[in-house]
Amino acid sequence: MRNKEDLRWEKDGYILRLARAEDAEDYYRQNYNPLDAEAARLTGSKTRFTREEVVSFFLRSLRDGNRYFFLLLDPEGRVVGESVVNEIDWELRSANFRIGIYRASQRGKGIGTWMVETARDFAFGELKLHRLSLNVFSFNPRAERVYQKAGFRREGVLRDAVLDGTDYADDILMAMLEEEWRALKGIEA
Repeated sequence: MRNKEDLRWEKDGYILRLARAEDAEDYYRQNYNPLDAEAARLTGSKTRFTREEVVSFFLRSLRDGNRYFFLLLDPEGRVVGESVVNEIDWELRSANFRIGIYRASQRGKGIGTWMVETARDFAFGELKLHRLSLNVFSFNPRAERVYQKAGFRREGVLRDAVLDGTDYADDILMAMLEEEWRALKGIEA
């Protein structure tokens, strides 16, 4: 696997790279003061966080040996999203995955698709995982389509497991296995 410092990808002026301690303040100031209401809704989060909550979580995330925490930078260098491979079980070669794009102006441009495909390829190609899973809410069909297009399959549905305002919604479980990724990429076992 590449050195952590070399984990960086670019597309159309956007950069996806590992988060660094010096990013903590910008991460908070540019995105969590407050968090965009739609980003909060799609990720099941709240909109208001204290600086201490965000910065301490950010720094703890950097120290977690079972997590790869990537930031999405726009062409102007602002932090506008994240991609996280976490809950890594090295014995099972399994992990969870999520992305978030914080700013409405950055959504709908194909950047999320690129982030999903990049993280997927990193997880299987470089981390040598066997399984990569994720959760998506039923009120986010656009994200579910992106995940399906990237090769993730529905594995189950936790019915009425989350609230969307005052309405219940489903939590959809999706995953991809190593052999499915290899077939998708045309890589021999």
